[in-house]
Amino acid sequence: MARNRKLGRTTDQRLAMLKTLTTDLILHGKIETTETRAKEVKAIADSLIALAVKEKDNYEMVDVKVVTAKLDGNGNKETEKVKSKNGKEYLRVVKEEKTVQKQKDMPSRLNARRKMMKMINKVKDADGKNVDLTSKLFNEIAPKYTNNVGGYTRIVKTGVRKGDAAPTALLQLL
Repeated sequence: MARNRKLGRTTDQRLAMLKTLTTDLILHGKIETTETRAKEVKAIADSLIALAVKEKDNYEMVDVKVVTAKLDGNGNKETEKVKSKNGKEYLRVVKEEKTVQKQKDMPSRLNARRKMMKMINKVKDADGKNVDLTSKLFNEIAPKYTNNVGGYTRIVKTGVRKGDAAPTALLQLL
């Protein structure tokens, strides 16, 4: 007996479809699809959220030295004239060193992050910037469900699709 539904697709197509649906669910908070697809995505999404809830506070803050170019009032890099060994002058960018506190994942949280990255796609927003969905899972979604043991998503049946009469459902985060 199969452990999961085949959904009328080959394995690689099915896994890609489920990965895309899971990504859309995490990104938008809800998706509308067929009931059987929603049931498959619900299991994946619940496991990802449970992993995020378990590992959300498993990090430490560390001081990191960051060397950046010094900027003037207009936001341009400051330069200085320097002589080379052979006597030629050139412009060198002035650097400044700062100490910044950054969040460092503990090994189990890093492993959880990598597992999540296997199950969701990379996404860009409207401006073309990358959206970090693993951070969204850890920082936005997981704190909502700290007291819940399970049941992070809900399936609401919405009737049948007009073209092929397939039963549809709305899958949403609670």
